Amino acid sequence: MNTELPDIKLIGDELPWLKEYRAAGRREFAGQGIPTAKTEAWKYTKPNRFLSMDFIFNPRGGDKLAIPEVNLPFVAYKIYFENGVFISCDDDLPDNIEVLPLIEALMFRPELKNKTGSLADITKYPFAALNAAYLNEGVYIHVKAGVRPDKPIALINHVTAAVRPELYNLHHIVEIDKGASVELVEYYGYTGAPKSSYLVNVVNEIYVAANAALRHYKLQDEAFKAGHLALNAVNVAANGLYKSFCLQKGADLSRNETQVCLAEEGATAEVDAAYIMNGWATLDTTTDIEHLVPHTNSSQLVKGVIGGQAKGVFQGKIRIASNAVKTEGCQLHKAMLLSDEAEIDVKPELEIFADDVKCSHGAACGRLDADQLFYLRSRGIPEAEAKQILIDAYLNDVMAKVDDENIRSWIKLSQGNPLPA
Repeated sequence: MNTELPDIKLIGDELPWLKEYRAAGRREFAGQGIPTAKTEAWKYTKPNRFLSMDFIFNPRGGDKLAIPEVNLPFVAYKIYFENGVFISCDDDLPDNIEVLPLIEALMFRPELKNKTGSLADITKYPFAALNAAYLNEGVYIHVKAGVRPDKPIALINHVTAAVRPELYNLHHIVEIDKGASVELVEYYGYTGAPKSSYLVNVVNEIYVAANAALRHYKLQDEAFKAGHLALNAVNVAANGLYKSFCLQKGADLSRNETQVCLAEEGATAEVDAAYIMNGWATLDTTTDIEHLVPHTNSSQLVKGVIGGQAKGVFQGKIRIASNAVKTEGCQLHKAMLLSDEAEIDVKPELEIFADDVKCSHGAACGRLDADQLFYLRSRGIPEAEAKQILIDAYLNDVMAKVDDENIRSWIKLSQGNPLPA
């Protein structure tokens, strides 16, 4: 991937601010480049493999695309993308939930100018800069004040894997107004050859207003040789709640990065995740929770299961500002290694500039319990099945972080088998 990005004509270039934002993205990506092992934030996850890949960006995906055949086992308001292109949205959305293609929203809603890129800082995140350079596809979701829909909103991002490597660039802006409460599900999947090579680059900018709640669930199941890079940039107002869970189980290199700003008193963030991989992929969970004011709370539980020569990465940071007293922040990472070649890299961080706070972090890794495995085997359970029972039990507490029973069951059924075939 050449960091000197071409200037491609895109819809909306007639808006001076949007054209300049895209140009700034190209400049920033060229200046920062693809991170290397010397880039502290990417020390353990090395996307320099993308340097040797010539990705193609096709802003409209060529021929007209059909709605992907993806069946979710729960009822939802569905928004469909195929090969990085917005296809359609269910027409039964309530009047108080607004969904627009992002480019349409940017062109006809001048107020969104100040929300585009305000949370995802392109000067700090190189792949957010790449995303800005080709800002075109995505959606604007607006849940109006006091709304509590009876089913979740589902973003379905499907790739029909092609022979040539393509870049699929998605940018979503989500606004949850005062007192509203909603579930948002993201699903990333594909059909085609398992070793298909492509890159999905996602930026979510999320605004949770006072007394509002967003429960944000994600399942990433890309092709075996794909790349998946996602940045979730979130701002939470007074007494608001942002609760997220992500399961990563696909892609050759995957990074789900969540940056939450607890901006007003009473704001809460619960950022949980799991990752499961056998083979030689790298799955990265990175979090950065900022407590800017007093009486804010955050918690994180991340668990991984890694086999083969795969690598799991967890980087979690809690930052407490100097005036953020009476704040609580906790963080815990646990991992299970299924082979001698598997690797786990963990970097928990606390930056505390205030007194009278409660903060903790912890990390642990281990193997399957031999005594428990022997007990199951002695009851006539085959070894592979016994191991899977123990893995499922190990992940149960983090899976329980998904409040919605139907979504939780779907994620559990999707976690697959990390044991070697």
